[in-house]
Amino acid sequence: MGFHYTLRENPRARRINVTVRRDGTVWVTKPRRASLRDVERFVEQCGEWITRAQQKLSKLPKTTRIEPSKKEYEKYKSAARELVLRRISHFNSFYRASFSKVVIRNQKSRWGSCSRSGTLSFNYRLVFLPPHLVDYIVVHELCHLHEMNHSKRFWALVGRIVPDHLNCRKEIRTLERGLLHGS
Repeated sequence: MGFHYTLRENPRARRINVTVRRDGTVWVTKPRRASLRDVERFVEQCGEWITRAQQKLSKLPKTTRIEPSKKEYEKYKSAARELVLRRISHFNSFYRASFSKVVIRNQKSRWGSCSRSGTLSFNYRLVFLPPHLVDYIVVHELCHLHEMNHSKRFWALVGRIVPDHLNCRKEIRTLERGLLHGS
């Protein structure tokens, strides 16, 4: 089962990564040390997953892709801020975490992040996600204020509010091919 794919080399990559974009194209990122033979073997091992991902993405409505333009960012930034602040307020009544500020960004590859100084950053495209995924992302970042890692303790904190966090992560990975990376 041979797949046509676009290969990119990234010196910061630690492992070979396969991405199926919203349009069904397959992109492979490899570290410098990985050979073309390693890449071909890995892509073949991912064959069933690639096929399933292409099938899932082909069923998504075409309107979920948001152009990562400055114009779109400016249009939705305040709505994203309002949404995020409302959800932080709701969930922080449970976590009681202190943070310095909330920032809405036009990020290409992240839904959210938390800095050591307590800044919570969120992608403006959150406004296009289903509410349960917005909640998961907000909870995830709030939990980083207590645990700046992805340890068992961190996931236990997330699981208190979002017991279905594993499925949320899978769902986000499928959606992000269209919303973050475009096609």
